[in-house]
Amino acid sequence: MLLNADFSRRALVLPDQQKWVASPQGGVERIMLDRVGAEKARATSIVRYAPDSFFPQHSHPGGEEVLVLSGTFSEDNDDYPAGWYMRNPPGSSHQPSSLEGAVIFVKLWQMRPTEQSFVRVNTNDPASWQQCADRAQCPLFSDGIESVWLLRLDAGAVLLPAEIEGAEALVLKGELAEGAQMYLENTWLRLPAGRYPNIVAGPKGATVYLKTGPHLVTLPT
Repeated sequence: MLLNADFSRRALVLPDQQKWVASPQGGVERIMLDRVGAEKARATSIVRYAPDSFFPQHSHPGGEEVLVLSGTFSEDNDDYPAGWYMRNPPGSSHQPSSLEGAVIFVKLWQMRPTEQSFVRVNTNDPASWQQCADRAQCPLFSDGIESVWLLRLDAGAVLLPAEIEGAEALVLKGELAEGAQMYLENTWLRLPAGRYPNIVAGPKGATVYLKTGPHLVTLPT
């Protein structure tokens, strides 16, 4: 499957374009945002676990990145409520599940083979946040090539104040505006290299997942 697979072009999935699709595992559905491959894919998705659902133990040869959006996501014997950010490096394995149900943002096969660290960040902890001018930012990951944050933008704050090599954003709360186009909660946007000074937070501000850096285009093997 090829979905938003041309990484030299903008990709945009608005909330009213998002459709839940059943996964091979009962009780687990997903909204596909971009995808290169079949079940073993370089993929960005929103995944919904019904209460008391799970995936069998499995590995992630290309790594996995997760942001828990709602409910509680569990991995083996550890529970991660909404607001937790996780990175499991290439070659790691786990058995994910959810007793109460959960919705997570997931990226697969988008880590460099050299990445080795497990990352866990509780974005609910005020100590994880830094105030900077017209935004508060919670650093999630950086390797000198790619950087990932949660941002709380004041009204009118520019999402990307400098030229970027590539970016990806998921609106978690509030809205972004680009001219007359409004990007409401759950909007997903991927941008190629360039400058984007016209993407700003709406009148009530916005909370946004943001990744910047060149898009890593890998094919599962």
